[in-house]
Parts: sequence; C-alpha cells; structure tokens
Amino acid sequence: MKLAAIRDAAQTIAGRVVRTPTVAAGRLSALTGATVFLKLENLQHTGSFKVRGALVKLLSLDAAARRRGAIAMSAGNHAQGVAYHCRALGIPATIVMPKNTPFTKVERTAALGARIVLDGETLAEAGERAAILARDESLTFIHPYDDPMIIAGQGTVGIELLDDVPDLDALIVPIGGGGLIAGIATAAKALRPAIRVFGVQTALYPAMVEKLRGGNAAVRGGSTVAEGIAVKAPGEMTSRIIAALVEDIMLVSEAALERAVNLLVAEEKLVVEGAGAAPLAALLVDGARFAGQRIGLVVSGGNIDARLLASILMRGLARDGRVARLRIEITDVPGMLARICGAIAAEGGNIIEIYHQRLFQDVPVTRADVDVVIETRSAAHLAEIVARLAGAGFSVRQLGNTASDVA
Repeated sequence: MKLAAIRDAAQTIAGRVVRTPTVAAGRLSALTGATVFLKLENLQHTGSFKVRGALVKLLSLDAAARRRGAIAMSAGNHAQGVAYHCRALGIPATIVMPKNTPFTKVERTAALGARIVLDGETLAEAGERAAILARDESLTFIHPYDDPMIIAGQGTVGIELLDDVPDLDALIVPIGGGGLIAGIATAAKALRPAIRVFGVQTALYPAMVEKLRGGNAAVRGGSTVAEGIAVKAPGEMTSRIIAALVEDIMLVSEAALERAVNLLVAEEKLVVEGAGAAPLAALLVDGARFAGQRIGLVVSGGNIDARLLASILMRGLARDGRVARLRIEITDVPGMLARICGAIAAEGGNIIEIYHQRLFQDVPVTRADVDVVIETRSAAHLAEIVARLAGAGFSVRQLGNTASDVA
C-alpha cells in the first residue's frame, strides 16, 4: 500500500463522505496528561468511518457488477457503509450479519434498503454464509477490511487528521480486522515518518495480537461493549502492514472500554460506541507512555445501542458514588421510614426509589430492611449521607459496589 493510492481514494470520495473534524479535547487532556485530539468519524452519515472504504470499492465496479449487486459481512458499521452507498449508486445490497448484532445496527442497515441475512455467531461465520451467497447469486463481495481499495479508503482518515494537526507525536487507532489502522498507518508514516502509530483491541478479542505473535492461541470471545472490533479472523493484508508500521497493540478490558464511553459522554459530550472509545480506554490505562505528548485518537464510530449506553451511564454514576443503593436495617415500628428520609434530606440527598422488605427469612420478624436508591453530588457526599444515617443509629450497607458494612 502506497500513499498515492490513499490520495487517489481521497479524491474519489471527496464530497461524497463527511470530511470529519479533528477537535482538541481539553478535559481529556487534563485527565490523561497528554494533549489529546479526537478525529470524529462518529459524525459520518452512517456514524462510522466505514463509508470511506466502501465507497472506494463500490465505485470501482463496472456496470454489469453493479446490476448484479454487492454483498458484505458485517457486525453493523461496514454494513451501513455498503448499504448507504449502494442505495445512492443504485446497486442492490445484501448484508450478512451475525445473529448477535445490536438491534440498532440491524434496523439502520435495513432502513438503507439492504437485504439483511442474520447468520452465524461470529463475523467469520457470517462471512462463510456471505461467500456462499456471493457465489450462488453472482454478487460482488465487499470485504470489510482485507482489500486494498478498502484499506486506501480508510487511510483517508489519516491524511485528514495530519492535515488538521500535523505535529502529532502518536496516533491510537482501534483494530478489528485491521483495515482502518493499516490505511491510517500507511498515510501517517509516509507524511510524518517520526510519528508512532498504536493499535488497540479489546482483551476478549486479541486476534491481531495473536496473529502477529505467530501463535495459535484461541480468542476467548464473548459479549463485549466493543462489538465493532470483535473480530476473530484479522486480515492477511492488513496484518502485514500493521507488522511493518505499527509500534504496538494495546489490549483493554471491558471495564476500561465502559469507562471511556462514559467519559466521552460526560466530558466531551460525544456519543461513541465501544470500538470508537477503545483508543481513549488505552490512553487511560497506559497514560504514562503518552504523558506530555500530542496524541490523536481515532473515534471510529458512534453507533451504540441506546439501552447499552443508558446502562453504561448509570453504572458510571454508581461507580462515581452519584447514584447508590443503601440497605438500612430498622426496627419495624411506625416512623422509621420518616426518620430515614429525614436523615437523607438533611444531607441534601435525593431519594429515587425506596423498598421496604419485611419477608426475607434472614431478617428477624421484629425488624425490616429498607433499600433506598439515592442520588448524590459525589462519592464524598454519599459518605456524608451514610455517616448521618449511622449517627442516627441505623446499620447501613451499600449494595452493588461493596458487600461490606459501611457503617
């Protein structure tokens, strides 16, 4: 892959995809100790960078191939990119998606006019079905990452990023099959040879790491916040480029991904999917490696399921002590609930829910448990409320975060 191919791709897609901004992230910079810039591919028409490579590939098809149609395998973002441009170009589109693909990505892809086939538990299994359909129906297979045109299209992200911020010290890019980082690394290293390019994968799917190590260790897999990079079979072409140009690949936990999604909403007001938050997760986990440097994070997409996002945000509030469930043991006599509510109100806490439990067998018949869900200003404020309740003579346990008595 050469820079010239990526420049040609940039000319091909100019005016057809969003030229996304690169923004300085002041709050994240203060938090991490690096000067952070975010390349916002979540602002693309379909919420992901995938529209770039898909368009380059589709525009290369001749008239006969366009009439027959195109087919792709995808967990969602590549699917939407292919379907979006197929509709604009008048090309029939078939998308094979794993059965566990989030509803929001299935629905959005269908809304773009594509025929949806749900098959397989993994992207690789979906790809097997796509290959069969491509053969039987004479469709052109649009690979999500292991194709030079796809890689060139994704590499346009790197050209734009360095046009916006030419003096970056390093880039952190999410890796699934490797198309995005292969293209970006090719462009970035050609334009700025001193720049370091880092990849990041979820620890549940370290497929590219294992491939580059030459090992045969099985990918654990399983449910992940970052389903967009949950790939068990990375590309052959992409892996060669990554081996040559990428400094290191970092692995991040589900907890780190969740925290990164939450921080991007809370601190930068950006809705980002787990894969798009992976570069920030890596920076947070290994901040010392990038301290004092100018770092570009590629926010690859924003297609996160609304229920998952709501859960992440609520769990974030719980981790920060801003929402907590307290279990309070009381003597089962009139007036106790009023005393509890009064103590919480006196410290400025807000009661969201309250449950009065009398029937549990581990509670003496003369006593009861009261579970109170409260909203606070901070973890310190929560501690003040717990102290007030303890001072009023109540035994209090915080549920969820700890099973031990806090007073």
